[in-house]
Amino acid sequence: MKTTPPYAVITGITKGIGRAIALRFAREGVSLIGCSRHQYDLDTMADQIRESFPGIDIHFVKADLSQPADVRSFGKAVLKITRAPAVLVNNAGIFKPGSIQDEEEGILEKTMQINLFSAYHLTRDLLPGMVKGKKGHIFNLCSVASLQAYPGGSTYAITKFAMLGFSRSLRAELRSTGIRVTSLIPGATWSASWADADFPEDRLMAAEDIASLVWTAYALKSPAVVEEILIRPQLGDL
Repeated sequence: MKTTPPYAVITGITKGIGRAIALRFAREGVSLIGCSRHQYDLDTMADQIRESFPGIDIHFVKADLSQPADVRSFGKAVLKITRAPAVLVNNAGIFKPGSIQDEEEGILEKTMQINLFSAYHLTRDLLPGMVKGKKGHIFNLCSVASLQAYPGGSTYAITKFAMLGFSRSLRAELRSTGIRVTSLIPGATWSASWADADFPEDRLMAAEDIASLVWTAYALKSPAVVEEILIRPQLGDL
């Protein structure tokens, strides 16, 4: 009988923390299901992974998680491959600088859709199989903005406060099911969003360090669970 490989489902898989987590799990022998808005990025990353980790099964899907229909279609695509992924990383997110009083209309709704609603609905789609199997690990990408609001990022903070609330609620609900839930709360981390930032390299963290912590939390033996990972640059928040 053919053995089904363990799968990590990762949204926003081609950039930043999502990409680093995917590469770490691939290195450890975990197959990947992921999504991004850009087909070229997905194809390029898939080729790189196949070259570096030829035994890994890869299923990448173009999906814009600002669109509820794409969230649903990605969930359906995952369930055709596996009914119970070993890992779900709700990583997709956007940040639009601005203030509540003068940002353009609709920014809150769009940011909430990507940063929270997509994670909520995808998790709901995948939970039945995970609960039935009584195993799995869900990582929700929060932020230090989940803990402290700051000028110029109010809408982002609103959504990330909500994301931490979602993650903590999920942890409370799933405690007796065998499914672990971890909230990732990183400070500034190098990614495409910071590509043009004029900061010394050591003022931001490497995405690979976040990925290492995610793998370590996942690899813990039951019944241990890391409920929250708060990590900042050594010199503090920007």
